[in-house]
Amino acid sequence: MTSDQTPAQRLPTLEDVAQVAGVSRATVSRVINNIRNVDPQLHKVVWDAVTATGYVPNRAARSLVTGRTGAIALVVSEAENRAADDPFLGRFFSDPFFGRVVGGVLSVLRPSGVHLALVLAGDEDACAKVVSDVRQGQVDGVVVLSLHPHDPLPRLLADAGVPAVLYGRPAAPMPISYVDVATYQGAKLAADHLVARGCQHVATISGSVDMPAGVDRLNGFREAMAKQGVAYVPSYDGGFTQEGGERAMERLLAEHPEVDGVFVASDVMAQGAMMVLRDRGKSVPDDVAVIGFDDSSAALSSRPPLTTVRQPVEDMAAEMARLLLSRIDSRANRTTSVIFDPDLVLRASA
Repeated sequence: MTSDQTPAQRLPTLEDVAQVAGVSRATVSRVINNIRNVDPQLHKVVWDAVTATGYVPNRAARSLVTGRTGAIALVVSEAENRAADDPFLGRFFSDPFFGRVVGGVLSVLRPSGVHLALVLAGDEDACAKVVSDVRQGQVDGVVVLSLHPHDPLPRLLADAGVPAVLYGRPAAPMPISYVDVATYQGAKLAADHLVARGCQHVATISGSVDMPAGVDRLNGFREAMAKQGVAYVPSYDGGFTQEGGERAMERLLAEHPEVDGVFVASDVMAQGAMMVLRDRGKSVPDDVAVIGFDDSSAALSSRPPLTTVRQPVEDMAAEMARLLLSRIDSRANRTTSVIFDPDLVLRASA
């Protein structure tokens, strides 16, 4: 019995990929199945051959061999369920910060042939489903952007012992891996720069004090100013929002009109704070120098452009992916933290 399928119509096989790559079929199988300890150069050669031949790996067969799905989830854990057309989601996903996180994660996943799924978790049921999906093998693990201080997801993941990595230190101590920036060091960069400029009356607009980033940036700045001989630094909570930054600056100017230097714990709050300064006829930086934190899109769109403490977001996101893949490979429930150094990006505001 003969087939009427011509060689040109035949689907490419592992053997075809191996022939194009100049390696053994076993090596191709190891690369495609994401089995580690393969020379990175061979990885590239094999995946280039996959592209050249048009070979499509059978994910179901690969999952049977490896016990893995070849996919991880990027979970955005938010305070509430939102409709698809909610303005918050539009602002969040259009913000370059989110794109920088995705780009960093994909820079590690793509060479390994691992797929990325996006999941929104807006309540406790959605968070529980994330844990269930990992346990049931829908995905091999998760990297998490937690956007509110009372998020139950980190604790659920830690208690379940499933592969997971957070962006930022968790709000409460728990056995879960995370990457973060050296916040105290960043706050010190801001304090030292304001003092070097000759600012005599320095204040700060903090983020939410029930979030680790808010507490650490506030305490780090106060400690750095204390080392500069400044015993008291007025502080106003801006809640990590532009509107909160506006309100905090209005209170600051009302109670401390002599202020000439402000460290604002996020660029978004700094943008709001500088709008108030401009409305009050205050020149930035001549009357009041302003420094933000994050180096987000708000830093460049501010007027004047914002001097800010930069987080290396792409590097941090890539490290999240590396930590997660290592955890998935080892199958050992061992937690790790990686802390990145910040930089001060000088622009026109200070």
